Amino acid sequence: MASFDIVSKVDPQTLENAVNTAQKELLTRYDLRDTKGGIELNKKENTILLSSENSMRVKALEDILLGRVVKQGIDGTSLDFSADEQPSGQLIKKTIKVRAGVDKEFGRKIIKAIKDAKVKVEAQMQDDQVRVTAKKIDDLQAAIAVLRRADIGLPLQFVNMKS
Repeated sequence: MASFDIVSKVDPQTLENAVNTAQKELLTRYDLRDTKGGIELNKKENTILLSSENSMRVKALEDILLGRVVKQGIDGTSLDFSADEQPSGQLIKKTIKVRAGVDKEFGRKIIKAIKDAKVKVEAQMQDDQVRVTAKKIDDLQAAIAVLRRADIGLPLQFVNMKS
């Protein structure tokens, strides 16, 4: 049986480089000069903390970060900007989660997209990845093509192709 795994991960070194270049840009931007707060990466929790005096500047920090992440070659959908801003004293803070792994909700979307395409493959959820198996490699390649066209809302990588 041929198989491959579908994962969603971000290279931590590339993410750190993107955050560092965003911090450098923050120091050189005229409209953000004399701003308290900034951009901080928490590697253990896999989050990025944005903080500034008002929500307009937090939004500008989001734009800087997203631009730098995309320039480093990381898919912009790997960052979860859905969290609300939290007032914290004089600063407003926003925590951005870096998506790592395929959770159950996205796993169901992936499996449904494969089944709807009626490709002769079996897909099953395994921890934070989806394993796809088939009798022929051509069927696996068809499943990959279907997933590349589908809008899952998560950057996907296809690894461990075995025949």
